Amino acid sequence: MNSDAGAYIDPMRIFPLLAALLLLLAAPARADFTTGLAAYDGGDYAMAFDEWLPLAQGGDAEAQIAVADLYTQGYGVPRNPAKAVHWYKRAALRGAVVAQINLGDMYARGLGVAQDLVKGRAWLRVAAQSGQEWAQKRFAALGQKMTPDQRAASLALSKKLLLKQ
Repeated sequence: MNSDAGAYIDPMRIFPLLAALLLLLAAPARADFTTGLAAYDGGDYAMAFDEWLPLAQGGDAEAQIAVADLYTQGYGVPRNPAKAVHWYKRAALRGAVVAQINLGDMYARGLGVAQDLVKGRAWLRVAAQSGQEWAQKRFAALGQKMTPDQRAASLALSKKLLLKQ
């Protein structure tokens, strides 16, 4: 008789418990995001920032976009396009299409970073892959301003970025 037989845990029995635990742990984070959203809607941008920053630091892509937006507009924090780029990039690497679009646009325009059409078009291509129409149009328009070598470099970079997601 196998003495380890009683130690076996059926994964199908433990999975629902783990899923429930994860939902319970995520609930406070969503509450904080909602609190930040209510503050934002009420014009208290500093409070929104205070609610969203810890979530953004913890990897919440939606909060990362919200923090980046505050830095872009200068709402509740000093306007800082470089910090906006930082937060958009973190969210973009997590697959957030809005962040990919905004990051691509910031690279294309040179806002918060040195202008880089290759990086800008690469991020816009990644966003365009989701079917987002504005990203597709901006991607095509930016390509008209680039040399064939730049377009090829942006295609290669976008392929690498897609692999990171």
